[in-house]
Amino acid sequence: MDFLPQGPLQDWISVSLGLVILLLAGDALVKGAVNLSLRLGVPALIVSLTIVAFGTSAPELLVAIQAITEGVPGIALGNVVGSNTANVLLVLGIPALLATLHTSECSTRKSYVQMLIASVLFIVLCFFGPITWWHGLILLTGLAFMIFTALMDAKSHRKSCKGLADQEDDVEGADPQLPGWRIAMFLVLGMIGLPLGASLLVDGSVNIARTFGMSETVIGLTLVAVGTSLPELATTVVAAIRRQADVALGNVIGSNMFNLLAITGVASLVGPIPVDPGFLRFDLWIMLGASLLLLPFVFFRQDITRGWGIALSALYVIYIVSVLV
Repeated sequence: MDFLPQGPLQDWISVSLGLVILLLAGDALVKGAVNLSLRLGVPALIVSLTIVAFGTSAPELLVAIQAITEGVPGIALGNVVGSNTANVLLVLGIPALLATLHTSECSTRKSYVQMLIASVLFIVLCFFGPITWWHGLILLTGLAFMIFTALMDAKSHRKSCKGLADQEDDVEGADPQLPGWRIAMFLVLGMIGLPLGASLLVDGSVNIARTFGMSETVIGLTLVAVGTSLPELATTVVAAIRRQADVALGNVIGSNMFNLLAITGVASLVGPIPVDPGFLRFDLWIMLGASLLLLPFVFFRQDITRGWGIALSALYVIYIVSVLV
């Protein structure tokens, strides 16, 4: 990074460049992995539930691993907790300002209950912190159960819906016409770009935190969390414009479950993750409270209107201010 201006400006450029590389590399990895799996004969249904889900969480996972290996695990845990809070308040709040999310038409009760269970399990394990490999195994077991139940539900749904085939073009990133050399290129770009982007993002974030006298945990809860939530925000904005509320709400619920179970689970196998006392007193409960705000939309079939969008976005601003002050 010697070609960048030295000092604080270099750190902000490093963070911005790292985020862009992470987003592009994550997208490339998903496209390459999905199309390679379909070429090898893996059913599209399994690809959707596993490879796509893991691929879209790859940026957060690489950031967590990079933070632990560089001795700043506060960024790893802060990223997970901060991203889950941002996913509910920001990722659903901003799109609702543009168009009403007709969540009354969605049926997400089962996955939402699973997300709440995962949140409670995560909080309980944090109280037995630091989070180590045995915590991680518990979280990964929960992830395996979640994927298994989703697979069974999806298979049952496919059987009950006559005329629906296991179409490749239903899978995110699938392109039956994609040549082999492009599949290889996407995989290589993804595998090279993800660690590079994670390194730039973590290094820049740590330097910014030290410059402003903030802890790595605060940076993880704010700057890194918002940055790694950008893919979910972009997806939800598009879903709101297209009146696909099920995509928007499902995207948030699924992303939160993977953050808690997969990212924390895998990262804890790399090294122990200390739990800042501030998490136990404040941030974990804010994350759980934000998740509970989805109750009227999931169980009482309320739409997320512009008024709700204003309220959710305002709550996120208040949360960020409280973290930074």
